[in-house]
Amino acid sequence: MAGVNKVILLGNLGADPEVKHLEGDKVVANLRLATTEAYKDRNGNRVENTEWHDLELWDGQAKIAEQYLKKGMQIYVEGKIKTDSWQDEQGNNRKRVRIRVLSFTMLGGRPEGTGTGQTPSGNYEKSPQQAGANTPVTSGPADDDDLPF
Repeated sequence: MAGVNKVILLGNLGADPEVKHLEGDKVVANLRLATTEAYKDRNGNRVENTEWHDLELWDGQAKIAEQYLKKGMQIYVEGKIKTDSWQDEQGNNRKRVRIRVLSFTMLGGRPEGTGTGQTPSGNYEKSPQQAGANTPVTSGPADDDDLPF
């Protein structure tokens, strides 16, 4: 039986994307995403628990992130868990868990300080034909002319 490695997150960016331009026109963006859940404990006190997630976006998605994503923005992310293991300089085993973003959607309004330019809305993901190319596809609402009413 095949396994499933799928992550769905909805949260706010903790900082602007860190973008690196690599050889061969490759681009990678690293983001920190905060997800917060709130509940009441046994005494009726409100408790908030925030988890931080390391996100990794490549190529077209990274370019979109560099141009449009800013600290505080809310995004919806679908991706998969990736784990890196290594030994540090002292010989200690280290582990890093990150989310490899397969698609994301920008939610909410434009955060302060992003200027007056147009911010695209939509879903940014790889189509099956482009899965190896790591290029984004924007899927948004259909044209009004295509509506049956």
